[in-house]
Amino acid sequence: MAGLLDLLNSDLGKTLVNGASQQLGQDASTTSSALTSALPLILGAMKNNAATPQGAEGLLGALSNSKHDGSILDNLDSFLGSSDEITDGAGILGHVFNGKEQNIAQAVGAKSGMDMGQAMKLLQMAAPVVLGYLGKQTRQNNVSDAGGVENLLGGLLGGGAQQEQNLVTQLLDADGDGSVVDDIIGMASGSKKGGIGDLLGGMFS
Repeated sequence: MAGLLDLLNSDLGKTLVNGASQQLGQDASTTSSALTSALPLILGAMKNNAATPQGAEGLLGALSNSKHDGSILDNLDSFLGSSDEITDGAGILGHVFNGKEQNIAQAVGAKSGMDMGQAMKLLQMAAPVVLGYLGKQTRQNNVSDAGGVENLLGGLLGGGAQQEQNLVTQLLDADGDGSVVDDIIGMASGSKKGGIGDLLGGMFS
């Protein structure tokens, strides 16, 4: 099964990087760096959610929707920058990150050098693509239960799955008083050992 590295290095990944770069007015290197942070965080949050029966049921329900059957991957150029993309992406992020998506955007921005607004827009672009990719994988692998979808997410995340989930939990638990968020931004920038910089370096080397 293809993992995140395969996705980013595929023609689909290049289309996503190039399309998002144009929408954000960023160079491809910056956008690729941001996506390297954003994709595992989105998947890690989905895996966290799928660890509960209610979360798994909700994710399976979303994946069974024809909107997330993977067809988005065949028309990615036309989808990026559309109103559907922003609306769908914002809804997915709100559900996956439980209203704490600003913490995620802040961490992605700190890692890539984007401002938070651009990082948030990138997350909104990436979320429907991730869900579409996951929907396609569930169909190809005949996944129909909670255990199957959790295993699928773990496979996509690879060996860093548990570390990624721990980081997602910290990001979502940040209370916004400054101290916790500062620590997490330090992790995201790679200035703290064991942060997302180390993790993503291992996953994408």
